[in-house]
Amino acid sequence: MSSQKKASNRQGFKTGESIVYPAHGVGQIVAIEEQEVAGMKLELFVIDFEKDKMRLKVPVAKAEAVGMRKLSETDFVERSLKVVQGRARVKKTMWSRRAQEYDAKINSGDLIQIAEVVRDLYRADSQPEQSYSERQLYEAALGRMARELAAVNEVSETEAVQLIELNLNKGPKRVAKGEEEAESEGEADAPAAATGETDEQEKAA
Repeated sequence: MSSQKKASNRQGFKTGESIVYPAHGVGQIVAIEEQEVAGMKLELFVIDFEKDKMRLKVPVAKAEAVGMRKLSETDFVERSLKVVQGRARVKKTMWSRRAQEYDAKINSGDLIQIAEVVRDLYRADSQPEQSYSERQLYEAALGRMARELAAVNEVSETEAVQLIELNLNKGPKRVAKGEEEAESEGEADAPAAATGETDEQEKAA
């Protein structure tokens, strides 16, 4: 049995507030519920994630432990946009390992780490296309970053994506096709896109 509470300020979070939950990105606290479990009263944040069409209930006492946080300050958002302007830093390791690292960054809830994934997986028109798995991770990171920027700057997600892409294009000049081998470690390690190699082929190897 649960009941909603109107006095809605717990652990520094309040109802109606947008927050960031690491595994799902930006959500909104729509209520604080009180449930009775095994004779004990338990307070829960009820969080809606509009993009994913889902609702999550997080114990108030565990909010900090699971990494739930307030939206980034505007200066931190500006810092994340500076990150995407930087040169891609891609390790020379197997794609499967890098994919795990990118996924961990996306689900860290840390805006700077998410911006690093956007920067490292971005491909300009002059570069080889992303592989399917690279594209999936890029879009996941871009979406997470854009939704937080949209919430902080009070703009649409589309406008936030445009802002990120504008800053991506301010970065070091992206090399043309066929020239990536002459670049530093960031561009030299694009085997999946340049050769058509897929995750399945790597696993088979």
